Amino acid sequence: MPDSPLTASAYEVLGVGAGASDAELRRAYRRRLRETHPDAGGRAAEFHAVQRAWSLVGTPQARAAYDSGSASGSSEQPVYAPRAPRPRADSRPQARASGHPGGWYRERYLAELREWAGRGVAVPDPYDPALIRSAPHQVTHLLAAAIAEEQSARELAGLGIGYTVWHDVDTPAGKIDHIVLGASGLWALLSEDWGGAVRVKGSELIGAALEGERPVRELSARARVFGRHAHVRFSAIGVVVPDGDAPALVDLGSVRGSRALLIPQPQLAHVVRSGIPGVGTGGTDLFELRSRVQAAVRFV
Repeated sequence: MPDSPLTASAYEVLGVGAGASDAELRRAYRRRLRETHPDAGGRAAEFHAVQRAWSLVGTPQARAAYDSGSASGSSEQPVYAPRAPRPRADSRPQARASGHPGGWYRERYLAELREWAGRGVAVPDPYDPALIRSAPHQVTHLLAAAIAEEQSARELAGLGIGYTVWHDVDTPAGKIDHIVLGASGLWALLSEDWGGAVRVKGSELIGAALEGERPVRELSARARVFGRHAHVRFSAIGVVVPDGDAPALVDLGSVRGSRALLIPQPQLAHVVRSGIPGVGTGGTDLFELRSRVQAAVRFV
């Protein structure tokens, strides 16, 4: 998965402004190395982030490329533009899928970015990393959410022909990013990237980056609205986040009749395929459920 658009910039990691002098940058780098070194009580992940930040802006040449975004094609710079499907290395059938994962958020991102840039201002590359780093958080979060959905869609495609996936499903309570149906049951999934660690409190998710959002409650409400309309009941609901923000699978318990899970993104396909003990469907029930969901689905 590419670096999140919400990932701290190299300057933020080093604790200086983008206008810092080379000498100030060097002093900040040395200070941050001391602060984050594991032998001094720091975290290895933060220590490595400081080293990577220095590799991006530590020399005049690297800094100029980073500031201008001209290194966007290199392995050190993320690529945020939509990606064409990769050629498949095998011929195994994939899950049947419909809808456009990430499309709704990308449309909103492009609109908000141009509004922020100002009328009449040319934006030749809306996915330029330097431009994205300078945009407000509410704009970059839209792009981060789109990328999260697209990555989940790629993972879900690998579930195989026994599964059907609907992306970006509209409901009066808000959209459901992914509805998945297969032998493990009927799932409603939210794919998100808030750009910060996610913690659990009861059956809800909390964290500074969520800014008061209640994602489990909101997803449950959307699933119930769709379920009433389609005359189906969801076996499970899940909030999918980058593994760096929630490194472990967490069972949040039952939320209004559906089991709720916090799912690290790399574990998504495995979790859905494995299912929840005692929960699942198959045979005639599976065909009936698919027909009901398909008849009720409307895309955003």
